[in-house]
Amino acid sequence: LGADMFLWFTLLAGLAVPLAALFSKLFPHFLDDCVYILRSVGFGIRLTKYKRTRPFYSIVDRFLDASAKHPGKPFLLFEGREYSYGDVDRQSNKVGRALQAAAGLQEGATVALFLANEPSLVWTWLGLAKLGCTVALLNFNIRSKSLLHCFSCCGAKVIITSAELQDAVAEVMPTLQEQGITVYLLSDARPAPGIKPLAGAISQASDEPLSRDLRANIHIRSTALYIYTSGTTGLPKAAVVTHERVWAASFIQGVCGVTSDDIFYINLPLYHSAGFLIGMSGAIERGAGMTVFLRRKFSASQFWDDCRKYNVTVMQYIGETLRYLCNTPKRDNEKNHRVRIAIGNGVRTDVWSDFLSRFGDIKVRELYAATEGNIGFINYTSKVGAVGRVNAVHRMFFPYTLIKFDIEKEEPVRNSEGLCVEAARGETGLLVGKVTKRSPFVGYAGNRQQTEKKRLHDVLKKGDLYFNTGDLLRIDHQNFVYFQDRVGDTFRWKGENVATSEVADILTMARCVLEANVYGVKVEGHEGRIGMAALVLKEGQDFDCLATYKQVVNYLPSYARPRFIRIQPCLEMTGTFKMKKVRLVEEGFNPALVKDPLYFLDSEKKTYVPLTREIHGAILSREIKL
Repeated sequence: LGADMFLWFTLLAGLAVPLAALFSKLFPHFLDDCVYILRSVGFGIRLTKYKRTRPFYSIVDRFLDASAKHPGKPFLLFEGREYSYGDVDRQSNKVGRALQAAAGLQEGATVALFLANEPSLVWTWLGLAKLGCTVALLNFNIRSKSLLHCFSCCGAKVIITSAELQDAVAEVMPTLQEQGITVYLLSDARPAPGIKPLAGAISQASDEPLSRDLRANIHIRSTALYIYTSGTTGLPKAAVVTHERVWAASFIQGVCGVTSDDIFYINLPLYHSAGFLIGMSGAIERGAGMTVFLRRKFSASQFWDDCRKYNVTVMQYIGETLRYLCNTPKRDNEKNHRVRIAIGNGVRTDVWSDFLSRFGDIKVRELYAATEGNIGFINYTSKVGAVGRVNAVHRMFFPYTLIKFDIEKEEPVRNSEGLCVEAARGETGLLVGKVTKRSPFVGYAGNRQQTEKKRLHDVLKKGDLYFNTGDLLRIDHQNFVYFQDRVGDTFRWKGENVATSEVADILTMARCVLEANVYGVKVEGHEGRIGMAALVLKEGQDFDCLATYKQVVNYLPSYARPRFIRIQPCLEMTGTFKMKKVRLVEEGFNPALVKDPLYFLDSEKKTYVPLTREIHGAILSREIKL
């Protein structure tokens, strides 16, 4: 019996190795799937616990716990200075008390922050959150009409800004005063007329903890933030971010394998959900005193030096970030760093491969998500090019599907029963997420029309409701998810969403322009699409290069300015009077193919110039930088 047992044991041991190899070959991502599912379930349990906790336990409470346990540990590293958890906690108390006294802020009030990437944004947000206030994070690139719109749509009556941005606020001060909006300046700089200084009051305020009773009525479905996203109206939309959404986004770091011992590098703008929710809130969620290295803006030439100097282990990116890093001159010490994880979205497959080849074995965790959306994906494997992976647990908790979409008509394909048609495996389709209690779609503040536009009814059965992401995706036969394109009136450039109708509105304000059709075109070697506009000129008018240049520069941030102009005798319309863009997008800006006059925005000459074949060639060879 002993001999037989030994023989069986030997036989099984001999089979174990080839069987394990076969299993690994048949199911190469089994372990990755298991780890992801276990982590996701764990965070799901935590979120359920927070939902039931009384009083409500928010991300601010998580910060307070970390501050109590590790008051001396560095929280923020910024421009050579170190701010500990205790420093930031005390400063946020001072800001909260100063604003409470100056503006009479109470639980439920909305305050807009018009600030650049700097520690003051972090402790001002914390101070306001301790008061139970909702914070609107404004894009510091916007001006004029867009700026006023962002102030008004979220219902904010208080705006907080800095010395470097107060001129932009001063431009619209008369309108703000008419609306009863108060503007405070954080710095010691002399405030512009109508803006109230706050620095003195902050310095004199007590840094004693603010009572939790001040936010006693805040719960998981309360609005924590407004984060702005471009839409078809042309003006930014204030996406409602609840405390539940803040928690869910903050868990992404943990799902990607980030720990409290990591040092997290944020150089994306904090007015975006990536920088604020995934980056800053995610660092707080990790607890135990994680350190964040914060930068005003991304610098490709200084990036790796920063990483080495501050021992960075986790970085954030957008597609352009990695491309810029890959375009820097090669160095001998490129793999001499401690970065082990990169979290972000929008990187092209060839750039992804080049990045790994040059800078070492970094786990790139590509994401797909939208600030206001109810469905997202994480590529938790090392599969280059994918934005996520399908698994049964994810789909059970967050139901979604891909449906066939008619690009010409810009609407989903429906069958004879009026229901949408699911895309086949491997076929590109429009991603829609089912609206449920677990995966709600809250919508946009003060914009019921745009909220309703994102709701898709009668998708798979009569009466159901889905969130329309506006994005075309594809799922392959290995269950990997790939982003294909964006539909509708928004395209992405330099990591920013550009609303075509906003740009068109600005262009038609130019004296020579009658109509404008704005769209994004691809440029080889660049992520996203760059802005281009087909214009119809007013009768008897020539294209005024200088005046049009001044118009777009004065009213649009750099990423939204159309770099190419095409002059047409008339604009093509659909049967429902929508501007046709498909052919224009396909034809692009090649003067050898396009017979209409073409112009290029020349930043050095500060005007639009005729787009010649020489300029076109220089753009493609990257002699001219976009």
